Amino acid sequence: MIAVGILLLTVTTVVLLWWPATSGLTDEKLVTARFEAVRIGLSIGIGGGGVFALYLSWRRQRTTEQDLDNRERALAHQRDVAADAKAHQDRMAAITEKDGVERRITDLYTKAADQLGSDKAPVRMAGLYALERLAQDNPGHRQTVVNVYCAYLRMPYDPPLGSLPEGGDLLDHRQRLEEREVRRAVQRILLLHLRPQTPESFWPDMDLGLTGAVLIDFDLDRCRIRSSTFALATFKHRTNFTGTEFGSYAWFRSATFTDDVRFDGARFGGLANFTEVTFQRSATFAGAEFHDESRWRDTRFERGRPDELAWVDALGDPDDGVAEVTTA
Repeated sequence: MIAVGILLLTVTTVVLLWWPATSGLTDEKLVTARFEAVRIGLSIGIGGGGVFALYLSWRRQRTTEQDLDNRERALAHQRDVAADAKAHQDRMAAITEKDGVERRITDLYTKAADQLGSDKAPVRMAGLYALERLAQDNPGHRQTVVNVYCAYLRMPYDPPLGSLPEGGDLLDHRQRLEEREVRRAVQRILLLHLRPQTPESFWPDMDLGLTGAVLIDFDLDRCRIRSSTFALATFKHRTNFTGTEFGSYAWFRSATFTDDVRFDGARFGGLANFTEVTFQRSATFAGAEFHDESRWRDTRFERGRPDELAWVDALGDPDDGVAEVTTA
């Protein structure tokens, strides 16, 4: 249509310049005028054609640019869709993996807990070490495992005598001996993982809840504990808290130490409560540090109070019992 319009414009221009513009002219002037009319008409036609060609070129370029822009937007959209799909797949894979890990942990935990309830000591031992491996590989479950260990030690237990008494039950005596070894294994695991000197096996920020527990040859030498509760606990045989770091509090209220105990170099960062504690044999606190309140009301030292605790008399008025310490 545009080409036809240019042609009509050219013809119209020639016609207008051919007849009206040359009327009254003769001879050479007429020929010259009509030649100029044709030239002008052709120039207009050629110019219009050039303009039309430029328009077509611009139109093609614009169309090409729009196509490229549309393709880029389409590719960008595809990339966004692919990225969203991959992110969703990654999230689902992570959730699936996490669920799988949690299921495996739950299965291991359940199986180990069942083993701890076995009436056979070797099976209980296997449960202890299965829980240890689980906690070592999964730091988020360490406190839970420590809680299980503490709960096991809190279970009622009557240690065996040195030898089977005359007329005693041999099977019962053997079971008590086996249970003693299981409990010692629990204590060894705690000792191993509460020592900061071995970073690869250290479990930081652990809380011990051993209220009423029966602890045999209990040893936390150079261990670090966030908080600890030993209220009403019975410590059989020698006990060692040498260099132990107690964090927020150490609660020994009404505990009984039946044999020698050492707190040499221990550090009490929070409340240290030794109210109504009974030390049946020697207790040493050489170099122990108390950085917060300590309570010694009705603490009983049957072998005599250690010289390094002479300062407890200055904690309060003896009449109010706050710092009352008794000795045999």
